[in-house]
Amino acid sequence: MEHRKPQSISRKLSPAKQAAFIAAYEALLNSLDADEAVLFVDAVHPTHGVRPVGCWAPKEVKIAVEQASGRDRLNIHGAIDLETGRTRMIDVLTVDAISTIALLASIEGMYPSMRRIHVFLDNARYHHAKMVREWLEQPGRRIVLHFIPAYCPHLNPIERLWGAMHKAITHNQSYETYAAYCQAVIGFLRDAVPAEWHTLRDTVSDNFRVINSDDFRVIA
Repeated sequence: MEHRKPQSISRKLSPAKQAAFIAAYEALLNSLDADEAVLFVDAVHPTHGVRPVGCWAPKEVKIAVEQASGRDRLNIHGAIDLETGRTRMIDVLTVDAISTIALLASIEGMYPSMRRIHVFLDNARYHHAKMVREWLEQPGRRIVLHFIPAYCPHLNPIERLWGAMHKAITHNQSYETYAAYCQAVIGFLRDAVPAEWHTLRDTVSDNFRVINSDDFRVIA
């Protein structure tokens, strides 16, 4: 016996839908032309504060982190290209259909020579909004949306990028001002990720697997 932390899994996971998504994704990658790109999109809402995590310290020394008193948070709608590590991160007041369109337009601007840009994203209501569909139907649009199965954040690699961001920026680190915090978060996502992609790509990868609740002993 050993002490373990249970993994959280959704009651509504569908192994069949996961397997179908993975097969379709791999088929797409194997059929891409040189003038096509693939990106993953998601939103994150980091709050100005420290995330205390374990660290090495002398047994007799008490340790603490200075926590920020505010509850200010960033709203970031972002995208990443797993092939190159390029990111597009927009800081918005609200993550909604308008920010979705702004992000998609910005992505098209990143790839002026690409004939088609495949964007994978979750099933948030604003991603399915009528306004977004109408924008995509405009002449000259080059983006094609692909929706990840519901309740499957493990099939969106950008979710792991958010984890890498917290590890680099918020774990046991205190920022006196909200402005300094924002600068650190945005700087990491916009600049450090592409620059250090060779060290991050194995963490933020598309090495997908099917999660099946039958493979676990569910304790609660």
